[in-house]
Amino acid sequence: MTDEQVIEIINQSLAEEFELDLDRMKPQAHLVDDLEFDSLDFVEMVVTLQKAFGVKLREEPRVREVRTLGDLHRLIIDKKCQMEASPED
Repeated sequence: MTDEQVIEIINQSLAEEFELDLDRMKPQAHLVDDLEFDSLDFVEMVVTLQKAFGVKLREEPRVREVRTLGDLHRLIIDKKCQMEASPED
């Protein structure tokens, strides 16, 4: 899966889950200020992305640092790369 495909899946998943216009889904979009996420939305976002990508985000310390959609894109891309690089236990 390419980085562009990951970004597209993130944007599409969040647009559907939170009824957002895809035109607003820019990397520089601030999740709180621009996309109007609240604390419950962040929890729902984590669950949505865990389902979409099969990654564990709940205990990921970097989740707390996510401020923009671009931050989120980088986090998921990094997690997917880690999963692909490490063999299944």
